[in-house]
Amino acid sequence: MAKIIKTYRESLPALRFIGKRYGNEDRVDGNFGNLWHDWFHNGWFKIMEEKFDLKSVSENGDAYIGLMRWKEGEPFEYWIGVFCPEAAEVPEGFAFVDFPESDLGVAWVYGQPHEVYCLEHECAESFLKAGYKIIPDEKGAYWFFERYACPRFTTPDKNGNIILDICHYIQKNS
Repeated sequence: MAKIIKTYRESLPALRFIGKRYGNEDRVDGNFGNLWHDWFHNGWFKIMEEKFDLKSVSENGDAYIGLMRWKEGEPFEYWIGVFCPEAAEVPEGFAFVDFPESDLGVAWVYGQPHEVYCLEHECAESFLKAGYKIIPDEKGAYWFFERYACPRFTTPDKNGNIILDICHYIQKNS
């Protein structure tokens, strides 16, 4: 059973997320795994890594991102891509979302690879218990994401467990 083993605040500079947007209609068997396969098969992450110095963006800047947008009454969005420097040029065929300087609530979800997904609500609860306030953007939408940070996601420990970061935007410290 997956469990949250660490919860903390992280500050990020203004960033541009570059990727591709998907919706519930793009799910196969209830998830977006097929789209991740497309990203690796088509070399789309490689395009980003060759064009941008992702590691310079933030401590976990070279992580691949599954970005989600939720707002009551609007279609759910699932984006795959990476965070890039603010105002980065968007390669043809990709879309972008700009984020201002922000604070994140970060939860490390530890477990077997098949157990660490779909725990955004549990992570949100852990942020609330830690005293963080999850905030919407200026249009009332909530953004949160899966961060596939290496090596904690890609290299299982002796028990075969990995760590997936789940992040929500939270109110900045005053």
